[in-house]
Amino acid sequence: MSEQTAVAPVSVTAGLVTLGPAAVRLRTALDAVIVGWAGTAGATEVLYPPLVRVADLARFDYFGNFPHLALAAAPVNPTGAGELPRHPAAPGTELTAGQLDAARFVLPSAACYNAYLALSGARLDQPVKITTIAQCFRREDGYEGLRRLHGFTMREIIAVGDRWTVRAHLSAFRALILDFAECLGLTLTPEAATDPFFETGGSRAVMQRLFPTKEEFVSEDGLAVASLNYHRNFFGERADIFCAGAQAYTSCVAFGLERWLHVLTVRFQGDWEAAREAVESFVPRRPAGEMR
Repeated sequence: MSEQTAVAPVSVTAGLVTLGPAAVRLRTALDAVIVGWAGTAGATEVLYPPLVRVADLARFDYFGNFPHLALAAAPVNPTGAGELPRHPAAPGTELTAGQLDAARFVLPSAACYNAYLALSGARLDQPVKITTIAQCFRREDGYEGLRRLHGFTMREIIAVGDRWTVRAHLSAFRALILDFAECLGLTLTPEAATDPFFETGGSRAVMQRLFPTKEEFVSEDGLAVASLNYHRNFFGERADIFCAGAQAYTSCVAFGLERWLHVLTVRFQGDWEAAREAVESFVPRRPAGEMR
């Protein structure tokens, strides 16, 4: 039995995806390119815990701004074990609220939160850059193939430091992403977007409306595959991070890897190996030193 008939490249059920060998190879190649960019930009690769404490996310106004996305990791209450689901269970079987204890942890909806938390209280001599990858989770109204998943992979490249460094970080990656898309024959349109990182009625929210802090790269079929995010000093303030004696500013570049798989397979008409070869052949036009 051939690989193609044994395991489909992609299988999605209820927003949960299984990637077969061909899709894994493409995802690996794509992530290797992005990690290469991160290294050229001076970013250190770090892996963070798969869960975030409720108390920590509350510091970032997460539950006021993103309650519709949040998924809690609640432990099962074992005292009623006899009433817990058993085989055979219907496809829609659930654990009820009464069968769960209070949740102290949340599944992350983005990869960068743990990076800022890990730097809590830091007094940096100079800006730092970090790259990380995480399985992220979001509760959505609906799910659609690789375009919108319940659980997905996010690669981020994060800058923490003075405002000029973190803004230059975004400018360099903006050019690189557009260069990469052109090389692959993809049409990605930068579009201003908003995420309520700041209090909806506060001065930061007003500033965000006047000067958008998020830019998305949108494919021809309307899918955002990457984003540039400028948080000003919000995370520096909430996580008590200073750089060179001043409150730190932060920014991050985020890539939804499964969404990239979607646009690449559309572009290469389902030829996973052709897409992989195109990704692996990319050579940035910008000299490496300009990424720093």
